[in-house]
Amino acid sequence: MNDMLHKTVALHTLGCKLNYSETSGLARMLENEGFIRREFDEPADVYVINTCSVTENADKECRYLVRKIQRQAPDSLVVITGCYAQLKPAEIAAIPGVDLVLGAAEKFNLAAHLRELSKGDPTKICSCDISAVSGFHASYSLNDRTRTFLKVQDGCDYNCSFCTIPLARGKSRSGTIQSTVATVRDLAARGDVKEIVLTGVNLGDFGKGDASGAHGLNDIREENFFGLMKELDLVDGIERYRISSIEPNLLTPDMIEWVARSRRFMPHFHIPLQSGSNTILGLMRRRYKRELYAERVRLIREVMPHCAIGVDVIVGFPGETADHFKATVEFLQELDVSYLHVFTYSERDNTRALEIRPVVPVAERTERNKMLRNLSYLKMQSFTRRHEGQTRKVLLEGHVTTAMMEGYTDNYIKVTTPYREEWANRILDWKL
Repeated sequence: MNDMLHKTVALHTLGCKLNYSETSGLARMLENEGFIRREFDEPADVYVINTCSVTENADKECRYLVRKIQRQAPDSLVVITGCYAQLKPAEIAAIPGVDLVLGAAEKFNLAAHLRELSKGDPTKICSCDISAVSGFHASYSLNDRTRTFLKVQDGCDYNCSFCTIPLARGKSRSGTIQSTVATVRDLAARGDVKEIVLTGVNLGDFGKGDASGAHGLNDIREENFFGLMKELDLVDGIERYRISSIEPNLLTPDMIEWVARSRRFMPHFHIPLQSGSNTILGLMRRRYKRELYAERVRLIREVMPHCAIGVDVIVGFPGETADHFKATVEFLQELDVSYLHVFTYSERDNTRALEIRPVVPVAERTERNKMLRNLSYLKMQSFTRRHEGQTRKVLLEGHVTTAMMEGYTDNYIKVTTPYREEWANRILDWKL
């Protein structure tokens, strides 16, 4: 299958917004090489699955999708890439039906690999030592939904004891402010991109390495994420930006106060907490204490009372006693935040958390997850009610899936309304 012209390709994303932006970028790259894109549930010559290492069932999801492809298109090529592919390439290669496994360094060389691939050949693994990965590849989603996810940073220099992302994506690196602004200007010139969500593994660490490799990975340029935000705010043609997630120790008071005055950055922060117990935060090797987190929330509320604040929390981490969990619940109850993303701790190979005792029983982890999800529901209900009667800017989705359409206010309150074509991909004044 060396002639790939007019071959069809279908792509599927498992995991985060960062993966989503990369999959979209891979699709455009393949289309430029002559491939014709298909939906993942349609027949295609090539299927590409971009995997995740964070979701608990990454291997199960991957196997399920490969089996599904085998049933519907047994002669098609199957390519697995992404974090799971970097961490466990041999395990993936052993799945019947997989033809190619691409690690972090080779993901963006997909088209070249496909030109050398034929069905029936032994499964090919193209992986590397993650420490050798140095380049940064900018990517963004387009046409898949109203909001565009723009990857501006990759990798992570933190070593949280529960996390495999540094093993899967390597050291922290990013493009330059100049190159990022140029990409955003290109998106603005299209005329149909209304909101950009800035994504990365550790966004607040923006400023290390670049796409050309001219800077070493540990070379901190005279650039940072705050500088990028200020430059993006000046680009005409993009009406809204969101920050997908930022560490509390990297979200500075200056940044918070600046967003409060910004024309284009939305009043919405998503700030990982992970635990409300300083003891557990220490075991997790997080780089802040709960007091700093509370101070950041207090300042946001002071300068932006209407701001949405999302929180990541992990329950059932090794060593988390009932008292530690109680401290987390009480801390979150007191915090004026808007919603929670609750994750149940699951064991990951090659992480320090495996050495921590005692291990929390799975049933107890599940119960703690339910409790915090209930708290999240109450928080979001309270936050929404607080804004009833107000008129806020809402960006409505442009895609028709049902008779309804939905969108989000500037401060991330979800709005649902009967579909009207003239409202699609428009920012409207909306009374809540």
